[in-house]
Amino acid sequence: MTKLQDKVIIITGGAGGIGSGMAKAMAKEGAIVTIVDLNREAGETMEKELQAISPKSMFLQANLMERDQLPKIIDTVVEKYGKLDVLVNNAHASKQVTIEEITQADLDLSFGTGFYPTFYLMQAALPHLKETKGNIINFASGAGIQGHETQAAYAAAKEAIRGISRVAANEWGRYGINVNIISPLADSPGVQAWAKAQPEYYEAVRSKIPLGRFGNVEEDIGRVAVFLASDDSQYITGQTIMVDGGSLMLH
Repeated sequence: MTKLQDKVIIITGGAGGIGSGMAKAMAKEGAIVTIVDLNREAGETMEKELQAISPKSMFLQANLMERDQLPKIIDTVVEKYGKLDVLVNNAHASKQVTIEEITQADLDLSFGTGFYPTFYLMQAALPHLKETKGNIINFASGAGIQGHETQAAYAAAKEAIRGISRVAANEWGRYGINVNIISPLADSPGVQAWAKAQPEYYEAVRSKIPLGRFGNVEEDIGRVAVFLASDDSQYITGQTIMVDGGSLMLH
């Protein structure tokens, strides 16, 4: 399979969960994938797994909350491979509390790991994506679209990401750059831990998914990411793609 043959791709939060699923799916399509993550041990393990599929792939350790590190991520990849084709902004951390309990630190965590890295990496990547007529894939969440309780910091950052993605789609379409958003519902490690901790709540949520299950990080979420990173999606931009088994159907 070669939908992404020799495309150079950056995925933040790529050492585990949805990020690792996308990385494997893309590598299997011939992509050269750089995963960016704070967790060195998990990143090095995933690097070995990716290199067995796509030998030029690599892991970069970075703290996305350190803003001066963000342009260096883009520079390192372009210096090594000579170009950048796709930027995937997947990383995000947040704390679940009600609006009345939320603190500045909670907001700073969510925006500092999600919105700001997405924004500044897009900005740094732009000159290189102009050259390749590349793609950007950002991440939203049903938590923001529906307004899930205790998710204020996360929802706010995710909706801000959707906002800048639509603006970028309008501003950068003239350069042949596509900017799209995935809103996933996946059987990630976090969801698996939740299933063990609150099995009844988990089952109640699962039973309401029209397709009856949480998505597989590689086969379901990863394959959609492959499509959005490929030439097959060249006439799609500014869209939020709900990869959630039908849980939320946008009007």
